Amino acid sequence: MIQGSCLCGAVAFEVSARLELPHHCHCGICRKSRGTPFASDVAAPADSFRWLRGREFVRRFESSPGFFRQFCARCGSKLPGEPQEGRVFMPLGPLDGDPGVRPQAHIFVASKAPWYEIPDSLPRFDAMPPGFAAPSVPARIRPAASPGRVGGSCLCGAIAWEVATPIPMLRNCHCSRCRKARGAAHATNAVTGLDRFRWTRGEERVRSYKVPEARFYTQAFCEVCGSPVARLDPGRGIAIVPAGAFDGDPGARIMEHIFVGSKAPWFEICDTLPRHEEASPAPLPRA
Repeated sequence: MIQGSCLCGAVAFEVSARLELPHHCHCGICRKSRGTPFASDVAAPADSFRWLRGREFVRRFESSPGFFRQFCARCGSKLPGEPQEGRVFMPLGPLDGDPGVRPQAHIFVASKAPWYEIPDSLPRFDAMPPGFAAPSVPARIRPAASPGRVGGSCLCGAIAWEVATPIPMLRNCHCSRCRKARGAAHATNAVTGLDRFRWTRGEERVRSYKVPEARFYTQAFCEVCGSPVARLDPGRGIAIVPAGAFDGDPGARIMEHIFVGSKAPWFEICDTLPRHEEASPAPLPRA
């Protein structure tokens, strides 16, 4: 029996069968939805899945015709989707413990983020693997950012922002909170000074959830589509921006891994970037 839950714990579910088709997806929709360079998902037979609690908190957004992405309305965490052809697809990030499977391939690599290089040797497919139909995904055109800035937005486009370049810090966080919130192997965030960030639309659509026992950890997300969005921290003078939400190449590249001591058991770090068991000793950029 495999169980999972959202960041705030309002929603929980379980699966009674072995998980299938574990993979990393690099499509632009998944990157926006998770705020990460790729989504890590898995499937299970629909009749083996059941919600344990919190169905009233489950919201959904139609990301492409007939395909809905679900999230917790309270904390924004990504949740399993509705049954599709006898299967339920779900993010690996919210699962508790070791699910007993490991990702087997990268899909939609032709759409991968320009700022991310795949470091492992898993098979790669430009779209879906052979034998699977690739859905038709309409292009989402976002307005160009102002000169000297890179734009970002949520999946539905209700919320958008700009950040001045160059981006001083881009890093992966492997803590369990980030995995739960993003539904992914890790969060990838840009950190910059607060005065280098500005909203361009939709700030009133931002919702946030702070983990009660955490000193800082807060998940900011779009109330419409559930996508992670930028979080402003006036107390520390910083803006924390989900890198998967960038509409262009921010110019920065990932510089380190933090909270590796909490890494997902199903994910292996294959690059040579610096790793920190907990927080990084590097100072946060405030200007």
